[in-house]
Amino acid sequence: METFNIEEELKKLPHKPGVYIMHDDNEAILYVGKAIDLHNRVRQYFRAGHGHNNSPKIAKMVSQIAYFEYIITASEMEALVLECNLIKEHRPKYNTLMTDDKGYPYIKITVNESFPKVIRSHRMGRDKSLYFGPFTDKKAVYETISLIKKAFSIRNCTRDLGNGPYKDRPCLYYQIGECPAPCAGKISPEDYKKNIDSAISFLNGNTKDIVDDLKAKMKSQAENLEFEKAAKTRDLIESISKISEKQRVQNTTSEDRDIIALARNATDAVISIFFVRDGTLIGRENHHMSFDDYEDNISPEEISEEASGETVEKISGETSQETSQEKDSEIITEFIKQYYTGTPFIPKEILTVIPINEEQLIIDYLSERKGQTVHIILPQRGEKKGLVKLAEDNAKLVLAQDIERIKRQEKRTTGACQEIAEIIGLKQEITAETAFRMEAFDISNTAGYHSVASMVVFENGKPKRNAYRKFRLRTVEGPNDYASMKEVLSRRYTNENLGRLPDVIMMDGGKGQVHIAEMVIDSLGLDIPVCGMVKDDNHRTRGLYYKDQEVSFPKGSEAMHMITALQDETHRFAITYHKQLRNDSQTHSILDDIEGIGPTRRKALLLHFKDIDAIKNATIEELSAVDGMNIKAAQAVHDFFN
Repeated sequence: METFNIEEELKKLPHKPGVYIMHDDNEAILYVGKAIDLHNRVRQYFRAGHGHNNSPKIAKMVSQIAYFEYIITASEMEALVLECNLIKEHRPKYNTLMTDDKGYPYIKITVNESFPKVIRSHRMGRDKSLYFGPFTDKKAVYETISLIKKAFSIRNCTRDLGNGPYKDRPCLYYQIGECPAPCAGKISPEDYKKNIDSAISFLNGNTKDIVDDLKAKMKSQAENLEFEKAAKTRDLIESISKISEKQRVQNTTSEDRDIIALARNATDAVISIFFVRDGTLIGRENHHMSFDDYEDNISPEEISEEASGETVEKISGETSQETSQEKDSEIITEFIKQYYTGTPFIPKEILTVIPINEEQLIIDYLSERKGQTVHIILPQRGEKKGLVKLAEDNAKLVLAQDIERIKRQEKRTTGACQEIAEIIGLKQEITAETAFRMEAFDISNTAGYHSVASMVVFENGKPKRNAYRKFRLRTVEGPNDYASMKEVLSRRYTNENLGRLPDVIMMDGGKGQVHIAEMVIDSLGLDIPVCGMVKDDNHRTRGLYYKDQEVSFPKGSEAMHMITALQDETHRFAITYHKQLRNDSQTHSILDDIEGIGPTRRKALLLHFKDIDAIKNATIEELSAVDGMNIKAAQAVHDFFN
């Protein structure tokens, strides 16, 4: 993590509602909070003697803060719901976590029934009902449900009416005019559905007519000196206002979607991408794109297909007729192409702030990768439009306040990958001249005993730990690093289950290691650049060995820092695995060397026969009689000792 100047960043905080996220120096989330005014609230944590710091717990948390980030929202209510979502997703150390996980209430309409009910629900279920919310004011939810039932003649009971016949005796609510008595057949399903449709329209935000009626009613009550009734009507109007306030941070469907928005100036652009998973906004990322990132990223095929000078002008970005919207479309199009080529997860919906170029081609490509249809949507109104506006507001804020920090971050990751690509002359169609995926290998042994190898993966300049792999050498005896590396590389690059092929292979060593790797790669018919990570006499990374030449890094370059981190991580991972094996060897049994005999069968055999000699002398029938053993396992044990 780069140096984060807390005092400087505190000055940049906006006077807007939102959520703030505190991180430690390992980038772990310590605390998530909400604020009506981010500028005032976050600064309180770092003021000496402020009430926040009187708590030992908060003081300890503040001492661990390395940096913070924030997401602006349109209202405190949105901030509150987003705070709840993020706490559930990340479960920060210093937040008070709810054990019942009830969250905020929803209004549920059971539209799959003949006579739907309008009820309160703690959760949004995966059923055919229609959900509105979540809402942070529980009292307003109760009052709104009551209002809906009275205003639109919705039944009060929760009985399952089924498909009829409807011949029950009407209840008291029918007698006082607050229920249409569907249980008694007093209203048809068709007419009742019209009432439900009106209620749904109301919950969707079409509240003006009913609010106008209530205001007129309140005025009449006040003129008639019915002040108590007028106060209740006023409270009802306030409840409607609270319920009607747009909440864009949680959807009432369970879809996965990404929301992409853009903010730019004359030379730089910031893309904000918000992630909605299972209907909940769980986080966001900001990406900086300089104009070179997309203006120069035109393939030769695209240029050759367009013969006219007018088209060449447009591709170069120099045409005087090109509008700001066309420029924005180019940026977002290039971002989508680059981002979703490298990410393993593709959502069902992608919402954008502006139309993209080559839309159908990109949809087809993403749908093929996902295995089902992907939709790219440009929302014009409603909840989805609100989500895009939220992402756009955050992109503008980042552009205004954090552009330099984002540039420094990307220089250390993407920029370092591009430096490596330039050093070795790597070109790629998809990732635009960058060493996106690098795999590094190391051998660790003790005088040839317990020889192991490690594979560490960096993607876009960052460790991808779920792609790391450990190898225990099978065919090599003794301290032979070259033969060991040959075995490991052959096993890695003939196994399709170990992930996509790298853009560059990094060997922990010089000429000898590189040549061994090149021989293996050539024998497999692959074309992957191989580099050696070379260290100086002080055991510090000094350069790369590539194509029989040592290439030095520019002094203080980001590429050198990243390769140093890659080499150190490779050593750490190999040594950790080697230590684990040495510890395991203290409890090693000869039975562990038999194929098909794991810890459970080993324990059962030793309990049954008491010692190894008895197992050696046992027949197949005696072995197969042990709990958990079958004929195949018994045969393996018998053959091993005989």
